[in-house]
Amino acid sequence: MRIYKILLLAAMSFPASVIADTTQSETVPRATVTTDTAMVSAANPHAVQAGVDVLAAGGTAADAAVAVQMMLNLVEPQSSGIGGGAFMLYWDATEGKLTTFDGREEAPATATPSYFQDADGEPLKWWDAVVGGRSVGVPGTLKLLEHVHGKYGKEEWSDLLDPAISKARQGFKVSPRLAKSIAGAAERKLDMFDSTREYFFNEDGTPLAAGTYLTNDDFARALRNIASNGSVPFYTGQIAEDIVAAVKTETNPGEMELDDLANYEVVERQPVCVPYRAYEVCGMGPPTSGGLTMGQILTLLSNHDLPSMGQTTEAWHLYIEAAKLAYADRGMYMADSDFVSMPDGLLDKTYLSNRAALIDPAASMGKAEAGSPPSKDGLNFAPDLQPERAGTSHFSIVDQFGNIISMTTTIETGFGSRVMTNGFLLNNELTDFSFKDMKDGKPVANRVEGGKRPRSSMSPTIVLKDGAPILAIGSPGGSRIINYVTQKVIAILDWEMDLQAALDMPHVVNRNGKTDLEEGTAALDHQPALEALGHEINVRGLNSGLHAIAIVDGKLHGAADSRREGIAAGF
Repeated sequence: MRIYKILLLAAMSFPASVIADTTQSETVPRATVTTDTAMVSAANPHAVQAGVDVLAAGGTAADAAVAVQMMLNLVEPQSSGIGGGAFMLYWDATEGKLTTFDGREEAPATATPSYFQDADGEPLKWWDAVVGGRSVGVPGTLKLLEHVHGKYGKEEWSDLLDPAISKARQGFKVSPRLAKSIAGAAERKLDMFDSTREYFFNEDGTPLAAGTYLTNDDFARALRNIASNGSVPFYTGQIAEDIVAAVKTETNPGEMELDDLANYEVVERQPVCVPYRAYEVCGMGPPTSGGLTMGQILTLLSNHDLPSMGQTTEAWHLYIEAAKLAYADRGMYMADSDFVSMPDGLLDKTYLSNRAALIDPAASMGKAEAGSPPSKDGLNFAPDLQPERAGTSHFSIVDQFGNIISMTTTIETGFGSRVMTNGFLLNNELTDFSFKDMKDGKPVANRVEGGKRPRSSMSPTIVLKDGAPILAIGSPGGSRIINYVTQKVIAILDWEMDLQAALDMPHVVNRNGKTDLEEGTAALDHQPALEALGHEINVRGLNSGLHAIAIVDGKLHGAADSRREGIAAGF
């Protein structure tokens, strides 16, 4: 694939030096990138370069996704990697079909609802649960990539891992975002385990600074094994044994066994699609709450004339109220549907029409209560308010054949469990389960159970118009992801905003509590009027990482969130 590199860089919509430079500071202003044939939008220039090189060599979106994810694991290790899980939407241009792939982590088979409770049945404190092997779920990202590559890939599997292997051996400069993340996590036990401390810190104990040259021979060796043997060593071989040994660390050990890894399977699921105006907005169903909650918010707003309102306080008030109602249902009902009998009417039009009637254009409803959607099995759940911490990454890919991937990938909290093996971090995804299993005599839908996948908010999205895809988008951001992605879909579809401007638009977030306004942005202009309507306001940083590609009149338009260091590029 290297023979294509010179030609590719000449065809890029901006100079090669921009792709190579990962020492640029965050929040650099960006413009929408337009190309004719193929594109990648991802969270680090090295990952984008790896993906576009694959596409230029004739590879598919499925091929490029492997190269992008492996490189992200190396250069943005705090956010995603083979030690974690992912959700993918895949548009097959030949079949004209959208499929979703569930590579979410699983609880070990022996896990019980009291998994995160002390001897008295009280929930553990957050960081006491996170740090160590107990929070580690069975990783699914590698199996997901292998599965999708087997169905849709054209290039040799081993070739797709070469860029990350070479970069791991040769080294790369620590980016400003990675350096900032290391420094921030230094106070949150990132240095507790030897392998993690030795990799992310200097010998004197100080965190690595931006521009530091970093190699990862352990990861290179693991990837070389995977390049030669596929996922086998990871799920049944030496790497699997190393993962189990790491999980059973003396500090907060977990229960994962070799059988848990060997039994892991990727699940193909039907997408969750809702009509919105002239479009169809499609996302992932359970175990993520992303598609359903986005679908509820958009449906609740569909009878309001948001296009004519624009970014007004009136529009934001309606959005906030719709988000409250959707998040209330999310907290009560949404979980791994392979374990929980979720209501089948969460997107029922009559139900949502009745819910929409609860929105008063002139006043906040305060905290919303969950509704009673149509259900075949009855409703008998207690609400789960377990927060998801901001972490994660997202990338969007369109190849020259018209295939599209929207994939959100994670190890959960930044740096996951802090446990590292073979040069990669292990997730802390099990802390996305509810630590409480019962409330008021009712079970929590998102309680821990053996083999269950924890609820997520990841919202990889593909929007269709007249049966053809026009937008692939997603973001990291914990339980705020749903807000981030839904708002940008509204900005693009209703307000017809330029793609980059839409991604950079100030955030207004509500998760059925106080409304978060993004500090230092024009969102604060709405604060007085929103408070007058009864909203409680919290001003804070809201660091999304949106990556999107739009297809307009045969052209590809790409953008990457200016809040982070990603880019969009193609040819």
